[in-house]
Amino acid sequence: MSAIRLLVLGAVRRHGRAHGYQVRNDLEYWGAHEWSNAKPGSIYHALKQMAEQGLLRAHEIAPSTVGGPPRTEYEITAEGTEEFLALLRESLTSYDQKMDVRWAGIGFIVDLPRDEAVALLKERIRGIEQWRSDVTERYVPEDGPAQLGHIGEIMDLWVHSADADADAAWTRGLIARVEGGAHTFAGEGEPFVGVLRDGQENPYATGERHPEDAR
Repeated sequence: MSAIRLLVLGAVRRHGRAHGYQVRNDLEYWGAHEWSNAKPGSIYHALKQMAEQGLLRAHEIAPSTVGGPPRTEYEITAEGTEEFLALLRESLTSYDQKMDVRWAGIGFIVDLPRDEAVALLKERIRGIEQWRSDVTERYVPEDGPAQLGHIGEIMDLWVHSADADADAAWTRGLIARVEGGAHTFAGEGEPFVGVLRDGQENPYATGERHPEDAR
């Protein structure tokens, strides 16, 4: 699973309709260009690709304020919403996802009902615990890594990673906060949106120009 599809679909969904530069600006505002593959070229490619796949609907509007051809605004379709929610649920439950997928999922967790979010996070905990059990059953730490030469150091690191359990500990903390009433989830009122208005200055913008920015 790639984080870029979840991020782009989610950003468009937050706006209702958004042109490519708005999506890019929001993702930079969230710092996604630092912790994911959400670079300008990837964002614009994803928008066009998902429009071709029917997940987004493209609308040509008036020429951009900086000149050039008409801008394209995107809105999410019913199929796109279904895909977004599927990706979101997968990102929250699958413990073996890349970190950028996990972080993208947390960024949209409030798009789900509170009870469902908690259930998905608990499913993630079960997956982590099962993984830890599988690791420790396959490799017995007390035998030491030397029995496999330097390759045994990989196994030793594998076991230490499972024992550290930082992911599970953090997830349990999040579950406690959510069950305690933190944040505004779907169906509870107006959630924190965290998107920039068109033309609003982005203090975290990279300033890097891209040929698609005017589109």
